[in-house]
Amino acid sequence: MMKEPHSDLCSSYIKIFVVVSCYWIVSITTVFVNKALLSSDSVALEAPLSITWFQCIVSFTICFTLSQTNGIPGIFKFPKGTPWNIDIVRKVIPLSIMFTLMIATNNLCLKYVGVPFYYVGRSLTTVFNVFLSWLLLRQTTSLKCIMCCGFIIFGFYLGVDQESLLGSFSLLGTIYGVIGSLMLSLYSIYTKKVLPSVNQEVWLLSFYNNAYSIILFLPLILMNGELNVLWNYRNFDSTYFWFQMIIGGLCGFAIGFFTSLQIKVTSPLTHNISGTAKACAQTVLATQWYNESKNILWWTSNVIVLASSALYARFKQVEMEENSKKPQPEEEKSLV
Repeated sequence: MMKEPHSDLCSSYIKIFVVVSCYWIVSITTVFVNKALLSSDSVALEAPLSITWFQCIVSFTICFTLSQTNGIPGIFKFPKGTPWNIDIVRKVIPLSIMFTLMIATNNLCLKYVGVPFYYVGRSLTTVFNVFLSWLLLRQTTSLKCIMCCGFIIFGFYLGVDQESLLGSFSLLGTIYGVIGSLMLSLYSIYTKKVLPSVNQEVWLLSFYNNAYSIILFLPLILMNGELNVLWNYRNFDSTYFWFQMIIGGLCGFAIGFFTSLQIKVTSPLTHNISGTAKACAQTVLATQWYNESKNILWWTSNVIVLASSALYARFKQVEMEENSKKPQPEEEKSLV
């Protein structure tokens, strides 16, 4: 019997809801765990890139184990593939470079700024999406969407200004946040292009990204001067230290998987908007968790960024619906 369209639509919505919910839970948990790893006195390891590198090792180990066992019997089958195929390396390595820089700058930003400001510090992803679409693809953007980007930039500036007045502003952390926003934008756009090269398999993409990142992180660790820090660190024999590191690695694996999965079942734009909305909830939780008091203008900056991002998403959705109704020339249809 043929399934009813309504039933298929409900199934799609349920799937998207579950994926987005998992992304929110894992992402928020990962931020708090990483903040503890990067800044807490219990760890006290001033080597943020080495911590991120270890998380990639944990993720790679999980993927490698699953690839050898063909997944978990009775639950799911891990797709076959190897990251050491020269053709795969050539196709995926550009995305892996973006992935490496994205998670590196995200953790560096998180090290130097507080969790409440982490959202605003990385709120320029939508702006970069518009700019890169024009720069790389020569795609124009409507005036309404450009105005939304202007408000996002204003909200970002206001947040930076208020963070400075409150005495908790970090210029270095903010710079890393801006770079992280740029890398996230590039990664989201390029993921859609690379997924067909791995047969639309998110597991394989996560496997390959982490495999290549283990190598790509080594020169970054050297340039950041972390070898001397690791050599002089005295808590490598601590069970609690390794417990925290492994938990952080598991979270790193989960966020990488659910980020790619959310992009796959939605779109790069929806992923960015979901990340913005998630970060708003994360900000509220963080202020309560760390007992931080913020003024009205600080909260206003968060509201401006969130509302502008939501309006941008709505305007883009309407534009795409209108464009889909326009008749296409035969030559464009053949290209599609």
